[in-house]
Formats: sequence, C-alpha cells, structure tokens
Amino acid sequence: MELQSTLTCPVCGRSEIETMPTNACQFFYDCKGCGAVLRPNAGDCCVFCSFGSVPCPPIQEARATGTTACCQGNTVS
Repeated sequence: MELQSTLTCPVCGRSEIETMPTNACQFFYDCKGCGAVLRPNAGDCCVFCSFGSVPCPPIQEARATGTTACCQGNTVS
C-alpha cells in the first residue's frame, strides 16, 4: 500500500507530496501555493482520490480485495 501521494492543485498547479491518513478520508486540503481549499470532486471520497497521484489507502485496499467499501463517514479535515 502506498501512503504518499502527490496532490496537484487544480487552481494554481502547485504539487505537494503528502502522507495520507490510513484510517480516514481527508475531505479538505489547503493549497500551500494559492490557499485554495480543495474538496473532493463529486463521486470521490477524498482529496487524494480527486487530486492525488495515488488514491487513498481505503480505496487502494478496496481495489486490492475487490470490494466497493470506502472510508465514507470517516473524514479528516
């Protein structure tokens, strides 16, 4: 399982390597370049699934096991 993902801001294009939480989704992310508050796109559970190079650990696990479960309801701001 990969725990680091490169988040890329859709507003200013700045990329930042971040460590993902393993027990929850991260619903908000403050861009260190422009200050935009990123939120997941519709249908995504977290900012890593929307703007990251690697999806969040719960999604990685679901894909590996063939399940559809996610971290819905467990969020980190």
